[in-house]
Amino acid sequence: MTHFIDPRLAELLAPLWSGDLVVGSLVGGRIVPGTGDTITVADAATGEPLYAYADAGAAVVAAAAASAREAQVAWGRLTGFGRGRILQAVGRAILAEAEPLARLESLTAGKPLRDARIEVTKVAEMFEYYAGWADKFHGEVIPVPTTHLNYTRREPMGVVLQITPWNAPIFTCGWQLAPALSMGNGVLLKPSELTPLSSIAVGLIAERAGLPVGLVNVLAGWGHTTGQAAIANEIVSKVVFVGSVPTGRRIAAAAAERLVPCVLELGGKSANIVFEDADLNRAAIGAQAAIFSGAGQSCVAGSRLLVQRSIYDRFVAMVAEGAARLKVGRPDAADTEVGPINNARQYDHVLRMVREGIAAGARVAAGSDGSPVEGGYYVRPTVLADVDNTMSVARTEIFGPVVVAIPFETEAEAIAIANDTEFGLAGAVWTRDVARGHRVAAAVRAGTFWINAYKTINVASPFGGYGASGYGRSSGIEALHEYTQVKSVWVETAAEPVAGFGYAPGVGN
Repeated sequence: MTHFIDPRLAELLAPLWSGDLVVGSLVGGRIVPGTGDTITVADAATGEPLYAYADAGAAVVAAAAASAREAQVAWGRLTGFGRGRILQAVGRAILAEAEPLARLESLTAGKPLRDARIEVTKVAEMFEYYAGWADKFHGEVIPVPTTHLNYTRREPMGVVLQITPWNAPIFTCGWQLAPALSMGNGVLLKPSELTPLSSIAVGLIAERAGLPVGLVNVLAGWGHTTGQAAIANEIVSKVVFVGSVPTGRRIAAAAAERLVPCVLELGGKSANIVFEDADLNRAAIGAQAAIFSGAGQSCVAGSRLLVQRSIYDRFVAMVAEGAARLKVGRPDAADTEVGPINNARQYDHVLRMVREGIAAGARVAAGSDGSPVEGGYYVRPTVLADVDNTMSVARTEIFGPVVVAIPFETEAEAIAIANDTEFGLAGAVWTRDVARGHRVAAAVRAGTFWINAYKTINVASPFGGYGASGYGRSSGIEALHEYTQVKSVWVETAAEPVAGFGYAPGVGN
């Protein structure tokens, strides 16, 4: 079963695809079948095969890299205004295909359809935002203390490799592509082998909207084969990775062999801190959104719920009651709030972590006891109470709809627990005390922090982590620094410049 496409998926792909309806990589404007082993992807809602395709392999990677380099030369020379105009058109084209893209994402990533619709509109917004920056991010004139005119140029990196995860494939596709293209780069995009299709569709739509053919190439394949070949390709000048800490370490090491810089957005075990003076109704709703939206498959999920002891029992009961009311169901059902886990491996990990937590003394206040269910990779929204921060469920990224509730006494203790982790991606505090909110935000080591809110992000705001959560930033103006390199140019302006060293030809002492 090297090539197989479920009829439901074939119906969605047909209007978006080009050429024969086969799953492969987008290379130079064409869908190119792979040459490696077969990859079979299951429908998360049923566990049954959804499609199968061949791993891209090194030859396809080489062709994609050559395509990106050829297209990037002209793209990099285009004016910022010209690039911005095309990126605006890409944003409009994505909006025009929003519904089929959302249905494709829902089916292949297991996302509730309503979530997928929101994410597709955000992808369009990303292209629109960075289209506006294309002609506004530039070098500077530096007032050096000499007779020189010194100025800097912001130049493209060249061809960048972007490796994106299975939990938010179309969102991270736009999140990475838009700033890189805005600054004049070519791209090799390597989505997870489990979710390549929506990224390929975005690439095809972008080309139809006017993006140069071959500028964006999407590689469908395994990380240890196709991904490794892309990192090793001499054309690649930067690597951007979104995913797990262990894989991030391996990718950074492989890139370092070639002295290629990286941006890493890795995991999280974020602390969501609730003080006794908080608006508890708002905080309870926020706590549910922080962990249960997206079935908890989010790097910024509020997976550690730190609650002041005086309200601990009451607040945990409130969150547990809300968790029990959330609708778990098929991604394509209109009333589904929590869909399935994306894949069998992650499903087994989530259930195993729940069982470990219970064995260590955690109490199930709501949801799963770690037992599997029939007919898909579903986990009920789960609240584990009476957790200590030393337990594995409080230290390991579960990446599912499971929150651990930890009590604290004082502000200082809450901050200490929040920072007692290798991660530093996000966090939040709920309190009516304005000063306390700012104190806690300043003290918790995290790249993104919310006060009386959770999980609000926007393309205009920088995003990235501290510690094991990675380095570099992948949105806002900071992303433009990641996708450019700085050249300093010195021009002598003096009519008779002072010669500090050497002799003119034919001139004596």
